[in-house]
Amino acid sequence: MSPKQQRGEATVDLLLTTALRVYAESGQQGFTVNAIVAASGVSLGSLYHHFGSFDGLAAALYIRCMDQLCDDMVASLTRCRTARTGIRTWVASYLRFTRENRDIALFLHASAYSGYLVAHAEEIGAAKAAKFAAITDWLRVRVERGEIAALPAPVIEVLVMGPVTEVARRWLSSTYEIDLAEATRLLPDLIWRSLRPDQDGAEPRSRTTA
Repeated sequence: MSPKQQRGEATVDLLLTTALRVYAESGQQGFTVNAIVAASGVSLGSLYHHFGSFDGLAAALYIRCMDQLCDDMVASLTRCRTARTGIRTWVASYLRFTRENRDIALFLHASAYSGYLVAHAEEIGAAKAAKFAAITDWLRVRVERGEIAALPAPVIEVLVMGPVTEVARRWLSSTYEIDLAEATRLLPDLIWRSLRPDQDGAEPRSRTTA
């Protein structure tokens, strides 16, 4: 990589890191191009050079945050051999990531339906699909083996991600009172029960334990 390319990557990283900090400190109302330029020391022209627009920067930050969350979930999930352990770990890893990376989680939840991401919805969707491919493959194998209820992958994703994203949203909000530690203790088993293929909760006898 040439020195010019290295400087360009460093500038991109600085802008994205600063943008997240500005959002965490000032909220959506203070999340402006002028605030990011002032806090980073990077010129407005350089920001537009690298991202095309403020919306482009916001979309890039969203994808970066989503990548970090997905990489954490995928790493946790794909280490698991049994369906029960995998689903429970998937749930717990999302909530743990939320607790340990509050700024990232806040930006993801608050920005998901923001106007500045609309123009980049296709790009964001493609990035998410690429990251979730490993999770989809892991689920497909276990559905085929009869270890998870025979449901479409998008339905399984809703059953897992729906409750945990709502818990995270409420924990991040000042409107609700919710104990994240308690949710992390209770939700993994509750969500697994909605996905197990049997009625009595027994693991298939031929499966190995994690």
